[in-house]
Amino acid sequence: MSPAPGLAAVVLAAGEGKRMRSDRAKVMHEVAGQPLLGHVLDRIVDLDIGRVVVVVGNRREPVIAYCEARGVGWAVQEQQLGTGHAFRQAVPALGAFRGTVLVLCGDTPLLTAATLAALLTTHRKRGASATVLSADLVDPAGYGRVVRDAEGDIARIVEEKDASPEERALHEINTAIYAFEHPEITEVLGEIRSDNRQGEYYLTDVVSLLRDRGRRVAVLKTPDAREALGVNTLDQLQEAEAAYAALRAEGRL
Repeated sequence: MSPAPGLAAVVLAAGEGKRMRSDRAKVMHEVAGQPLLGHVLDRIVDLDIGRVVVVVGNRREPVIAYCEARGVGWAVQEQQLGTGHAFRQAVPALGAFRGTVLVLCGDTPLLTAATLAALLTTHRKRGASATVLSADLVDPAGYGRVVRDAEGDIARIVEEKDASPEERALHEINTAIYAFEHPEITEVLGEIRSDNRQGEYYLTDVVSLLRDRGRRVAVLKTPDAREALGVNTLDQLQEAEAAYAALRAEGRL
């Protein structure tokens, strides 16, 4: 089967994962006997996406070796300056590609191909420049919140450390999974600023930047919040292991 035309994927996998208390890169920790990154790459294979760039950073040598063994490309983020900065490092590797870029996180092993396909369908049907995958969490602590406008469309995404008390009370979160039109997205990447509490370049800022230009930004909420689970701690790794087994039993993975 030939790769799907007009589709590419960028996987953000440069995080050090200090809370994992390990000398391994976070994305190389395993769920169901496979690295977290491997599960994400499996979903890319499911969607027949041929052009793939994995952004690597800390403790990257084993991650690069794994990417090469899987036959996917990689780019280096020397300094971890945020997700917007990480995506910029992948742009040269995308070269002259024109089409939709699916942006994934290397530590989210529970995403299903069906949900990613639905995200791409929503993106195309809405004629969007960007589409965000969101989820409702009972406890949204640690996640960026999705702020909607009066019409129910996405207005912006605010990171928790920058959120007001009212925004922190929201339960709809950003999963950090996106579909972007390329090279259109590169028009606003250079406008992202690091004037926030983390001092980082947030990829989430492209939502408001695109809206300011009159571009459409869509959102799709996954009905199963388990898919949004990112692994940042050993406890979350155990939680992901249990959730993976449950999703497999349900025939979803």
